[in-house]
Amino acid sequence: MNKTIASHAAFGCATALLASLVTYLAHAQAPANAPARQTELFKKTMSDVLGREVTIRRLERDPGTGSAPHRHPGSHTFGYVLEGSYEVKVGDGPLQKLGPGGTFYEPPGALHAVSRNGSSTRPVKYLVIQVSDPTQPQTVPE
Repeated sequence: MNKTIASHAAFGCATALLASLVTYLAHAQAPANAPARQTELFKKTMSDVLGREVTIRRLERDPGTGSAPHRHPGSHTFGYVLEGSYEVKVGDGPLQKLGPGGTFYEPPGALHAVSRNGSSTRPVKYLVIQVSDPTQPQTVPE
């Protein structure tokens, strides 16, 4: 039981650290389903939190592009919009239209039904932070 409490406490601390990092970092014509350009900024295995991996990526999408519906089976996924307009729909939730400073969350296995640039003229840049079970697939198309 103490190990479970310690794991939850460590996960909570890691989540708070990631939120602080996102806040800090935020200050400092292609086909519709074109892949986002990704830059991995950080990746670390958290051996004291059930072996989870933390990954931070910066993604950029061209105007009018998005991804097909998909799921991240073993990942808690957090997003933070840096520039532009991003549209996201997770599970049965509403379509969100996010601008700079907007955030979203996808629990493990949730359907990421909409993930697209909300502008037909400007690119969007956003951070994705994932706490993942490395034994699960990263992304599964719907």
